[in-house]
Amino acid sequence: MEKYLAKIVYKIVNQNTSKLEQFDEQLCLVEARSFEEAFFKARMLGVKNEDEITTDSGNGVFWEFVDIPFLKLIEEFKDGTELYSCITERDKEENYERFVKSRAAELQTQVDQPQKMTA
Repeated sequence: MEKYLAKIVYKIVNQNTSKLEQFDEQLCLVEARSFEEAFFKARMLGVKNEDEITTDSGNGVFWEFVDIPFLKLIEEFKDGTELYSCITERDKEENYERFVKSRAAELQTQVDQPQKMTA
């Protein structure tokens, strides 16, 4: 069996109408004998994991499977292997670079916290 990295995309549909569309992009590991089998399994996983929740205000929120826009054979699975890369363009007002640095700072805070030892 070979290992594949699949991006599974869901559209988040909120009954509380919004002008913005939301999408959930999930990267999942899929084991398969071929690219075709991996693509099929990733699609089945996407359908299987569609979800629905009800918010505190009673509105329904649905995760509707869209499709698999990315599937890559993982030829090597060792330290430092690139699994996924994406180039993103956004309006300058959105300040994507600041967002990325902010997320990295949050991760650094988690790394810097001392680990609790269990007895």
